[in-house]
Amino acid sequence: MTIFCSHCHRPLQAEMSCLPTRAKQAPSAPRPFRSTKSASKARRDQINAELQALRSLLPISAQEKERLSYLHTMALVCLRLRGAQLFPPGLALPAGPALGTELLSLLPGFLLVLSADSKLVYISENVAQVLGLSVVELLAQGDTVFDILDGRVGEDVHKKLLLAREEPGREVTFVSEMRTSKAFRLQHGGNRVVAVCGRFVALRWPPSPSTTAFLALCTPVVQSPTDGEAASQDDVFQSMHLLDMTFIDVTESVTYHLGYHREELVGQSWYSLLHPEDADLAAAQHRAVALGAGAGPAAGTAVLRVLRKDRAWTWLRVWARRDGGCITCTCRCLR
Repeated sequence: MTIFCSHCHRPLQAEMSCLPTRAKQAPSAPRPFRSTKSASKARRDQINAELQALRSLLPISAQEKERLSYLHTMALVCLRLRGAQLFPPGLALPAGPALGTELLSLLPGFLLVLSADSKLVYISENVAQVLGLSVVELLAQGDTVFDILDGRVGEDVHKKLLLAREEPGREVTFVSEMRTSKAFRLQHGGNRVVAVCGRFVALRWPPSPSTTAFLALCTPVVQSPTDGEAASQDDVFQSMHLLDMTFIDVTESVTYHLGYHREELVGQSWYSLLHPEDADLAAAQHRAVALGAGAGPAAGTAVLRVLRKDRAWTWLRVWARRDGGCITCTCRCLR
């Protein structure tokens, strides 16, 4: 059956243009929460006002506040919140700012506090003297300790922090390059090598992840020469090893650095000199060099502790490479 239009009396299938425009368009569903430009601007203004309020509460100078971006503001706020959770006002030490600044100037490095999940909780202001970056600039790298360290040692550092967390009070030490300012890298040819020595401490009883912090002192060590840069014989010694890292030869300068004579080391294993906590890192370097699995010269580089003849530990920056059926190591002492 054909239906005819009541206006023009023609079949509806043949012509629809005669219908009024409003009749052809279905009414749209109401949008009770429809976004408008004015509503978006109001939300942005509210967010900006909240960020300004948070920025005003930060214990930094007005000049520093003016330079803070929104990202830096939120990073600092998160840092302060983590600090307030670990160190409630009741636990704060009665030390004034002047005393704190004076004490910091006497330290050989800067202080670092981490939460149980490796989040940054506190970085002392004198970090700028070591890395050339302020606390705010360092936080721009990220909010965990792994964000400010050389990524190549991330797995080793994670293992050591896990070990320290499982045994509160046990001191662990690791050495890594830390991110620095562009000016520092241009002047020194790279990032700075820093020794991190610390332990987990339970701040309240009973201990729990939310009340446990890793307290550490980060001390800069002597910059090592970059790859390809020649070093004098007074600064380094070299050793040759079988593929299992047994000494087959070593330069006479080893006596100056470690106290051993060449004859005492030939036939001994490299691993007999290593600190137990650095054995995993040394083994990883050994595998990468022996199997040729490393990507570039950096893969054969590690910072390790070795035992001197006087039973003291010393840090070495070790460059290793495979020469046929042998492994050659170039070692430099870090003081």
